[in-house]
Amino acid sequence: MPDTLADAAPRCYWLDDPARPDPLPPLLEDVTADLVVVGGGYAGLWAALRALERDPGRTVVVLEAGSCGQEASGRNGGFASASLTHGFGNGLERWPEELAQLDRLGAENLAAIGETVERYAVDCDFRVSGELTAATAPHQVEELAALGEAMAAAGHDVEVLDAAATRARVDSPTWLGGLHEPGGTALVEPARLAWGLREAVRGLGGVVHEGSPATGLAREGAGVRVRTVRGSVTARHVVLATNAFPSLLRRLRLMTVPVYDHVLMTEPLDAEQRAAIGWAGREGLADAGNLFHYSRLTRDDRLLWGGYDAVYHWGSRIDRSLEQGRTHALLAEQLVDTFPALADVGISHRWGGVIDTCTRFTAFFGTALGGRVGYAAGYTGLGVAATRFGADVVLDLLAGEETERTALRMVREKPLPFPPEPLRWGGITATRHSLAAADARGGRRNLWLRGLDRAGLGFDS
Repeated sequence: MPDTLADAAPRCYWLDDPARPDPLPPLLEDVTADLVVVGGGYAGLWAALRALERDPGRTVVVLEAGSCGQEASGRNGGFASASLTHGFGNGLERWPEELAQLDRLGAENLAAIGETVERYAVDCDFRVSGELTAATAPHQVEELAALGEAMAAAGHDVEVLDAAATRARVDSPTWLGGLHEPGGTALVEPARLAWGLREAVRGLGGVVHEGSPATGLAREGAGVRVRTVRGSVTARHVVLATNAFPSLLRRLRLMTVPVYDHVLMTEPLDAEQRAAIGWAGREGLADAGNLFHYSRLTRDDRLLWGGYDAVYHWGSRIDRSLEQGRTHALLAEQLVDTFPALADVGISHRWGGVIDTCTRFTAFFGTALGGRVGYAAGYTGLGVAATRFGADVVLDLLAGEETERTALRMVREKPLPFPPEPLRWGGITATRHSLAAADARGGRRNLWLRGLDRAGLGFDS
């Protein structure tokens, strides 16, 4: 690969889009509403949209500190997974008795997203492409085969591939085998999805204020008042959807940690480069390591390459300066190692973004202030689709409704919190080093990881 990484634009490709909508005005007064949503990413926008769809007469206000979709919702790889449990394996380990139900609900949720995109004419290149998980080490071949067998037994449409069959789908000399699931993942252009949801909310009468960071919330009569820097919203109910960013509820601040993920986008591949790697199915791609990469093609045949080195910063620090770093150079090397035929391709964009992770890898839910405030957080890098499901869960909880969703043990239970510093930093650092060591040692998990497994704890992006 030519030494063009320094010339790559240090900004997110998805947000660097001429279709980006103009900003919306901030909240400058005190208003009332039936529902106020704090956060204008997927979680908040889905909550607002589903609230309006479920009750068209409801008044809904969304408060976004910056602009809708500018954080994790606009910076990710665009993998919309049907899984609500961060993969079949994690669900099988934690909620085996209800996994079939969770898988059904997840498939219905993904289908509903496709229907929403069509109904509101959201131009985000939504396509059910499936996903290919590739093994790059012998132990991963065995693990994928076992996973594929368990998924097939549970009724999933999956195919375990040998090295030749894997390379026939996407050609890399590093592939030793794979697992192909043709229907469980859709690919989207993530920022455009967020912008489309924003406009759908407004089209149904919702009010969206950007540049309006929420600074506090408190009971106000029978409702709750959410303060911003220039105004406030008093509402019957509040949905908190800030995820990686500090919650207005202090009780949630140890439940997640912010983790930085880094991404590269190439220049468009020419016909020779496309032919060299195959990828006729245009499926989402990931490898099976603990420190894994994810990749996909865009509609103009750029290759997105991200992941591997999830980075936690001391004190749960979040800062724009952390979006650029040495991980980009590492990713560039690994891209060429995986696809030598692309050694001459240029890199157009390099960026990073912060996501929230929790110790069980899946979202958790709850209410506060006497049932007036609802929240969902902890999507751990798999929130493109799961946030819609989470929005319905939170709306069910705020309405006091007993539904199939609220009866789930996954919804009723919460993960264990992360410890405060310095234990948080030490534990996460030990876990990341142990995961890398397991990848290098045939998958063998050391005493630290085995202890976390027994406790049902983990760290992931």
